[in-house]
Amino acid sequence: MRWFWVDRFTEFVSGSYAKGIKNVTLAEEVVDEYCPGYPMLPPTLIIEGMAQIGGILVAEHFGFEKRVVLAKVGKAVFHHPARTGDQLLYEVRLDGVQEDGATVTSTSHCGETLQAEIDLMFAFLEAGRFTDGPLFKPGDLESMLRLMNFFHVAVRSDGSPIPHYDNL
Repeated sequence: MRWFWVDRFTEFVSGSYAKGIKNVTLAEEVVDEYCPGYPMLPPTLIIEGMAQIGGILVAEHFGFEKRVVLAKVGKAVFHHPARTGDQLLYEVRLDGVQEDGATVTSTSHCGETLQAEIDLMFAFLEAGRFTDGPLFKPGDLESMLRLMNFFHVAVRSDGSPIPHYDNL
């Protein structure tokens, strides 16, 4: 990930769901430049934030052994814009896992108000197909997860802490 569109994980239950927050601020150029005079987070970046959480949810389900990439946005409904000062609460649920990919449903709330509903599909890249080697340099994914407080909140379905994965 070149940029984070999630500020912090707040909950993570392996194989089930993940929650995170995104603060919308003028400190991010794209918020001010996307719609001049009406600062807002572009809807595509809300999708990207949900995809980042969803991709990590799917990848962790497989012990970070699979190369997970966003393949398709199945549905995207935006009920309200995300304006400066808003804090988006993302929730992503793992719906299904197949041999070659996975699906998630996600929502974004601003306070109690439903802001967006997004269905996403992820694909698993096979070695030698589309790209060779890992998607991240050694240690980069682990550093990103630490910055987003993943290891502070991530638990298995029985409530025990997520183990450290050697392949991170």
